[in-house]
Amino acid sequence: MFILAGEPSGDRIGGALVRALQERTPLTLSGVGGHDLAEAGLVSAFPMSDLSVMGVSDVLKRLPLLLWRLRQAARLVLKQQPDIVVLIDSQVFCSTLAARLRKRGFDKPILLYVAPAVWAWRPDRAPGLKQRYDEILAVLPFEPEALARLGGPETTYVGHPALASFPFRRALPERGPLLLLPGSRAGEIARTLPMMRAVAERLHGHPRVGSLILPTPAARVAEMRAAVAGWAAPVEVITGEAAKRQAFGEAVAAAAVSGTVTLELALAGVPMIATYVGDRVQAERFLKYKVKFVVLPNIVLDRPVVPELLFPRPEPTMLADAVADLLDGRDKAEAQLTAFAELRALMETGLPDAPVVDPADRVLARLATARTPAIEGTRAQDVLRSD
Repeated sequence: MFILAGEPSGDRIGGALVRALQERTPLTLSGVGGHDLAEAGLVSAFPMSDLSVMGVSDVLKRLPLLLWRLRQAARLVLKQQPDIVVLIDSQVFCSTLAARLRKRGFDKPILLYVAPAVWAWRPDRAPGLKQRYDEILAVLPFEPEALARLGGPETTYVGHPALASFPFRRALPERGPLLLLPGSRAGEIARTLPMMRAVAERLHGHPRVGSLILPTPAARVAEMRAAVAGWAAPVEVITGEAAKRQAFGEAVAAAAVSGTVTLELALAGVPMIATYVGDRVQAERFLKYKVKFVVLPNIVLDRPVVPELLFPRPEPTMLADAVADLLDGRDKAEAQLTAFAELRALMETGLPDAPVVDPADRVLARLATARTPAIEGTRAQDVLRSD
């Protein structure tokens, strides 16, 4: 199996999938991933961080590297001819890779894990996805219906690994850590970290804030610790799923960049303020397609549960004010918690016409349709060395 994740959230999804598959079938792995996939036995063909970009400006800065990695990934798949390819999120890179593989005659199953948001913008793209993917494994319960309505590929709701990773809290603590979550990609960290500093320095000493905690991927620990060292408030930088799970269980609230982490927080029952600093193209796209919500819990519930602070440039004071208001207004936090319980119940079961399905079942079903066994013994590094 070839598996590719381009960022930490996808790496966590991939790690959970591979571990589930390994319990049921022998598996030869190749591809690209981070810490979680490495723990599951993947030797990454190149650093996952090379693919971790968000927004047009970030992509343009790294375009030569991205094109090089695209050629390498395609060459690796075509050389090894795996029984199945699973591409996780990183929508532009994965879509381009899948198209290149199909153009070169690769006819084994290609699955996309995490659906593209065609229901939010560019719905005309949905039919074209059929040419790239045999099936999409969706992590949001409404996506199978949306993709079917738009003429997209077969789509199955498979839940989200965060459901198993984070137990739900039924009550809010009076006091606890305030979580600072500036993202995992270099560009979004650079744009968001000044706002997180303002939150930390404003709310350090708040009666409900026992400490300030910044969870980050292992590859970012040294960078984040150096960044917060000069702040006028002590911030503990943590990494690893166990430490993150504990922090989520104890947290009084969070300031989080929009993304997968907002869904994880909601499924754990952590009140939050969500923010995002986008580039000009992203802002224009939101306006063009009249995007109703950006934050995942709001999208799934189709109502404004989590405040969304979206900026064309960092606005530290506005974010700090919003987090302070959440801490001071317990009724607002309680309202979020009630909505998050509803969200969790929905995501645990799915919808009547799209009940939750085990993603490993879908991969195994597609593996059964593969025409030939995988070619053994070809290491990713051997292929890339010839690139």
